[in-house]
Amino acid sequence: MNDADATQTSKLASPGASTELRWSAAACQIDLPNPAHRDEIPQRVSHMLRMVDHAVTGYAPFLPVRLLVFPEFAHAAPVYPTVRELERELAVEVPNEHTDRYVAKAAEHNVFIQTGTFLEIDPKWPGVVFNTTCLVGPDGVLAKFRKANPWLPWEVHASPHDLEGYDEEVFPVVDTPLGKLGCAICYDWLFPEALRQLTANGAEVLIRVSAYMDPWGATQPMDWWTVVNRCRAIENVTWVVAANQAASLSHYPPFSWPGGSMIVDFDGRIVAQADPGPGEKIVVAPVDVGALRHERAVRRGHQNLAHLRSEIYPMYRQSFFSPGRGAEELTVEGQDRATEDVKHRLGYQREETRP
Repeated sequence: MNDADATQTSKLASPGASTELRWSAAACQIDLPNPAHRDEIPQRVSHMLRMVDHAVTGYAPFLPVRLLVFPEFAHAAPVYPTVRELERELAVEVPNEHTDRYVAKAAEHNVFIQTGTFLEIDPKWPGVVFNTTCLVGPDGVLAKFRKANPWLPWEVHASPHDLEGYDEEVFPVVDTPLGKLGCAICYDWLFPEALRQLTANGAEVLIRVSAYMDPWGATQPMDWWTVVNRCRAIENVTWVVAANQAASLSHYPPFSWPGGSMIVDFDGRIVAQADPGPGEKIVVAPVDVGALRHERAVRRGHQNLAHLRSEIYPMYRQSFFSPGRGAEELTVEGQDRATEDVKHRLGYQREETRP
């Protein structure tokens, strides 16, 4: 990131905000029926606002909750196979009346809320749908993060990467009184580059808004959820606050969702974790940004970003998944075609198709 990029990212900051070096985060997971229409969103927002009240007031005698994180698909999931159906049934513009309610709740408790995701339409980008989460504070919506890596082939919403001429910050980091916060959604976390970019943009706390299904959850032998959260904390020297969807199969078919929401420190230690398995839960733990800043300043070893030899990796000078493909390719079939093209170039062929 050059000086101009850093200046642009810093514009998201709250100027003159004094940092609280130690506070607590609440990772909030939900188990609600899958919505089929946007008319079902208001009652889901009401439910999550009650969870904010529970976390802030219930833990007040013990831990000062200042950041609350909700999972992916908290408002709507891409349950229809085409963008046209998502637009017609579930997508909304962001900000909206729902984010207004989150802002009011944040102001009531003087907290910050990372909302669960919305399926978002934007008049600037007709014909596409984004999977979007907002960081909300007492003064309003501070940032929108649009999922950069949809879970292919099933998620037919757009990545900013897919749109020619996309000119908005893809990996925003917000300087808040709690420190510098950056967010990425679910499958984004399987791409180290996404979290590395947030860290390069200044993030001290990486927020994961996720809907990670079984068997890639929080239990062995395929506890990807746990492994990836811990690894990203270690390799970026950041705190991680990760909220996962915890709906049962009956609520969100065709998958079951294992929860296991967690808070991880910058050495990869799990500070707190919800017991894996479906069900609504809130897990709270302290986050110490002052300790993070101290460690970043004094460490000579395990300074992964400082030790990053970016020029040595020629793979990043070529294109893999094609950019700027346009709305017409945002279909299950279109995603498969693009994936097969890359697999062919990489030489990933089925045995029976080889000459």
